[in-house]
Amino acid sequence: MAIIDNEATLHEAHRDNHTHRDVNGGWLRPAVFGAMDGLVSNLALMTGVAGGSVSQHTIIITGLAGLAAGAFSMAAGEYTSVASQRELVEAELDVERRELRRHPQDEEDELAALYVARGVEPELAREVARQLSRDPEQALEIHAREELGIDPGDLPSPLVAAVSSFGSFALGALLPVLPYLLGATVLWPAVLLALAGLFGCGAVVAKVTARTWWFSGLRQLALGGAAAGVTYALGSLFGTAVG
Repeated sequence: MAIIDNEATLHEAHRDNHTHRDVNGGWLRPAVFGAMDGLVSNLALMTGVAGGSVSQHTIIITGLAGLAAGAFSMAAGEYTSVASQRELVEAELDVERRELRRHPQDEEDELAALYVARGVEPELAREVARQLSRDPEQALEIHAREELGIDPGDLPSPLVAAVSSFGSFALGALLPVLPYLLGATVLWPAVLLALAGLFGCGAVVAKVTARTWWFSGLRQLALGGAAAGVTYALGSLFGTAVG
């Protein structure tokens, strides 16, 4: 076992062993979950229709319609959600900006009190708050982080959210349709490709969780397979009843 014998080596060892995963998931989380949503929903839709003993042409149209409807629905919902969230944040920032302009001393005292509550000595807390409050924009940013838990310079974009949701959902929803577009005449190639995609998405999700890749992949495979099995059974039942 190696012995850490100097401060530099100790610092490097601490740095190398003190890294963290991205707990927010960054772009990976929404992209992968969007793809899984498209996979599961379109696979279930297609297997449900296929269970009713319909034609290959009907299954293809159903899959493409499910892809388009789901992707546009996801994009519209994500755009509205993120835009509403951003508007709410900007409204709160306007409130904080007005307070900083009208009552700068009160806001400075408030910031000092926050630092005191976190264990900083009162005199030092007041000095830190005074220096940070010199720049109005910096003061706004600090108050927003401390009081609202947001970063004014890193607000989400509704357009980026909508486009990424549309693309990831469409990509996932395309997998079950792809074998039919390439000439398949039976359901099982579409099911196998979709299940493989679900396992792959689940394995990728493990990058932002504490689970192993195979556990995450198998879990998503089981959930997607169960959804497809249930809808196929329902499609068969309804197809027989209607027929």
